[in-house]
Amino acid sequence: GSGKTTLLRRLLRSPELGTTAILVNEFGEVGLDHYLLQRVDESTVLLQSGCLCCTIRGDLRDSIRDLYGRRERGEVPPFDRLVIETTGLADPAPIVATLMADPVICHHFRLGNIVTVVDAVNGLSTLAAYEESLKQAAVADRLVISKSDIADATAIDRLRGVLRRLNPTAEQLDAVRDPPRAAALLANDVYDPASKTAEVKRWLAQEA
Repeated sequence: GSGKTTLLRRLLRSPELGTTAILVNEFGEVGLDHYLLQRVDESTVLLQSGCLCCTIRGDLRDSIRDLYGRRERGEVPPFDRLVIETTGLADPAPIVATLMADPVICHHFRLGNIVTVVDAVNGLSTLAAYEESLKQAAVADRLVISKSDIADATAIDRLRGVLRRLNPTAEQLDAVRDPPRAAALLANDVYDPASKTAEVKRWLAQEA
């Protein structure tokens, strides 16, 4: 309920993502029907913007490898960027470890940036209740604050302060008042493990 799907749905309209493949958990959660241009197979669709959208099936590593293999065989259109949309309570550390440590994936992909959506209304309580939410905010390169139009200004300021303490290097963006463009949010690779806090480095090292 953070607004992650709403943000992704808006980004999928952008022609800037025309050479992008997106791995999502379930098509139904993203609401792609009216963007559908062509169904490639039971797990893959092409969107009006040119995006290639696929369902994560089982292991993330296998899904990435399979998608790249299909690209090389010409079974899906070529793509220059891969976006992975995880579940709202995914622990980011093993995902990052998969992308950084798997030799086949590392040969063909590099980790560009990690984006976390934070709900301005429920963000503080969610961060207090779920360790995975803390990790998602701490690991992110960009923090997108959603629902700022219906949240109390004081609560938003408190949330921004908590996020700054958790992750002092991440850029904070407002999804409502200044919606980030697809290219600005997903391009311009900024991921740098050296810039992460000591705790984040420890989380990542445990999964390596």
